[in-house]
Amino acid sequence: MYSNKAAEASKYKITIYSCYIGYITQAIVNIFPTLLFIRFQNEFGIPLSQITSLITLNFLFQLSVDLISSKLISKTGYRKAVVFAHISAVSGLVSYGFLPYIAHSPYIGLIISVLLCSIGGGIIEVVISPIVEACPTVHKAQQMSLLHSFYCWGSVAVVLLSTLFFNTAGLINWRILSALWALIPLTGAILFSFVPILSLEETSESTISFKKLLLEPIFWILMLMMVCSGASELTVSQWASDFAEAGLGVDKTIGDLMGPCMFSILMGTSRVIYAKIGEKVNVSAYMLASSVLCVAGYLVISLSPSPWLSLISCGVVGFSVGIMWPGTFSVAAANARSGGTAMFALLALGGDLGCAAGPTLVGTMTGVLDGDIKRGMIFGVVFPIALIITLIIMKRYVKKQSGKT
Repeated sequence: MYSNKAAEASKYKITIYSCYIGYITQAIVNIFPTLLFIRFQNEFGIPLSQITSLITLNFLFQLSVDLISSKLISKTGYRKAVVFAHISAVSGLVSYGFLPYIAHSPYIGLIISVLLCSIGGGIIEVVISPIVEACPTVHKAQQMSLLHSFYCWGSVAVVLLSTLFFNTAGLINWRILSALWALIPLTGAILFSFVPILSLEETSESTISFKKLLLEPIFWILMLMMVCSGASELTVSQWASDFAEAGLGVDKTIGDLMGPCMFSILMGTSRVIYAKIGEKVNVSAYMLASSVLCVAGYLVISLSPSPWLSLISCGVVGFSVGIMWPGTFSVAAANARSGGTAMFALLALGGDLGCAAGPTLVGTMTGVLDGDIKRGMIFGVVFPIALIITLIIMKRYVKKQSGKT
């Protein structure tokens, strides 16, 4: 029996490896364009306000994809959806290099490129986790944690390799690099065209309707967990470079390497560690301990008089948030088995809402506090605190439900 299960699981290794490429692709489409914003401003004469709006549009596009993709994916199936997502990402990355030059205005060309990348990234975010969850493998929580670590490694690779390219070939050749990065999602599209894929609906005994899912109390507990997870992560991730630049007096290149790269490396390390030890550690307990560490990190960032200690604490927060997003997916898969693809899509939406809410809250309060980001950051601590409370509620809810059965 065990050998049969092992043989069946081995057939899906290439599927899981393809999913790793999917998360690297998501990192590319989210991060690479942000490295070019100043270049876009200078080369195309686009005002900073319009450049900034590209970030907002990317977020709105991905939210829209999260919202509508669950029903579309249930009709098209995972394979068509994930291949289309990678092709869309390829199209977006390649179009950055020519659409701004041939469109009615460069800004319109950039918007179309952002839209294509956002569609690809949004569908990948919705469909990749369910594909891995549906694979006939053991240790689901560990596998999910390792999967999400590849977004971190992809983020680091994009920043480091792009910086290396710009410093050797020159920023003027950014279009070549954009085409080179498109080779990653192209590889993903080819692989997903033939690898074996199962759906959650095939592997679950029953799947409840979208309407019934929204009436389930456990779903809203999970949604709150995802909002808190996204907010806890992005609040510090978005400001890590500014901490390094302003606090330590380094230039942007060094700030990016010391801030966001350190954050991503430690976040990815946390996910790999859980993938190694998760068989012995309960995912909810790991998330609870990580949330407490996250609270401590936020407090040190905000209250420490030492810029170096604040920067190190940014890394501590990166390590602590590593398990939150994939951990919530794992808790959802274990305790709401009938949620299906729709549940994963809506949880991705909740995570993205948190990614917007956290930085927005801290940015607003920083403005109120005369631009003091250190003092503004303390307001972000509400999200890991809320996650602690929600995890306790989840534990009691699950215990109560198991008592009924």
